[in-house]
Amino acid sequence: MRNFTAADATRRQEEKPQKHVALLIETSNEYARGLLAGIKSYIRTHRPWSIYLGEHSRLGTDLSWLNDWRGDGILARIENKEIADYVRLLNVPTVDLSASRLLPALPCVETDDETIALWAAEHLAGRGLKHFAYCGDPTFPWSVERGKHFERIVRGRGHPIHLFQHELKSTVMEGRMAMARWVERLPKPIGIMACYDSMAQSLLEACRIAGVIVPDQVAILGVDNDDLLCNLSSPPLSSIRTDTMKTGYMAASLLDRMMSGERIEPRVWSIPPLEVVTRLSTDVIAVDDPYVSAAVQFIRDHAYEDLKVEDVLRRIPLSRRSLDHRFLQALGRTPHEEIVQVRMKLVMRLLTETDWTLSVIAERLSFKHAEYMGAAFKKFTGLSPGAYREKHSGIRRD
Repeated sequence: MRNFTAADATRRQEEKPQKHVALLIETSNEYARGLLAGIKSYIRTHRPWSIYLGEHSRLGTDLSWLNDWRGDGILARIENKEIADYVRLLNVPTVDLSASRLLPALPCVETDDETIALWAAEHLAGRGLKHFAYCGDPTFPWSVERGKHFERIVRGRGHPIHLFQHELKSTVMEGRMAMARWVERLPKPIGIMACYDSMAQSLLEACRIAGVIVPDQVAILGVDNDDLLCNLSSPPLSSIRTDTMKTGYMAASLLDRMMSGERIEPRVWSIPPLEVVTRLSTDVIAVDDPYVSAAVQFIRDHAYEDLKVEDVLRRIPLSRRSLDHRFLQALGRTPHEEIVQVRMKLVMRLLTETDWTLSVIAERLSFKHAEYMGAAFKKFTGLSPGAYREKHSGIRRD
């Protein structure tokens, strides 16, 4: 009897019938497109699937394009009862990609809403803001949950919070005018977390209608980091970048195991976000202390330089001890920690948005050498620059 070879294993794998998978995922927003990219990444590194993807909106209920489909599995964002009922009738292995959890018997892969809310609160509080608000969409249960986390975190830190929910039956203009009246009544300055980037853009328009200045009076932070939407906005929107690639990849992996007969626990796999991308909509330091405000602005303006606290003190007429005390009172961190944070976030940005070598990044940011930058970066993030770039610029292979 001849030995079983790698070629035999490959041939057997190829002889297995190709799996047919339907994707109930819209293509109209950055989050969903990121999920699709993660699914594509999984398929490229495993046995290919036959993919069925029809016209489908975020809240679409017309799934007639699936009437004649006979397949093996589904990856779906189950955002309403109609889709849930249809998926239940199809009765094939399915992984849910929505935290709405309308079919709790299914495994679900979603973004970690609690961490998103925590990062939003920390980002806005780090601007020195003392008033906070959340703008959500009750259409989506995940928006409601995201708002509950944000409210709990803000209240837990001793701050009041203001909430706005769209009226489901209102027109776009009615909703926009109601939002403008709400924004006008809010205490200022205030930081507002929007449930996602489209809502943040609506908030910007409401602020324009109300004559409220962004970011000086209202700082706005979205979620999903839809690059096109965020940069088309005026001012450009800050946003939390979610790890949609990893979310889609993991969902595809779970479905593959289910289609092979493995039983997958019907729980939620929560995927943490990647970073807060700061743009002009939150580029404000709302502190009463003029020395701290001036020092922070100086640090931001000179973040590409080999900046030291002594450089700040040459511009701010205070002693080191006094400046440290004022920073701790206003922001909860020292001037040195502020410098480190600002510069390390620049390193993060360049690692994920460019293909520059570590030596080039170190040179651009005025580090003495790449090794020193790498050590400082690992101390700040817990990862080497190379590991951070690999983790945040795509899917790592297991």
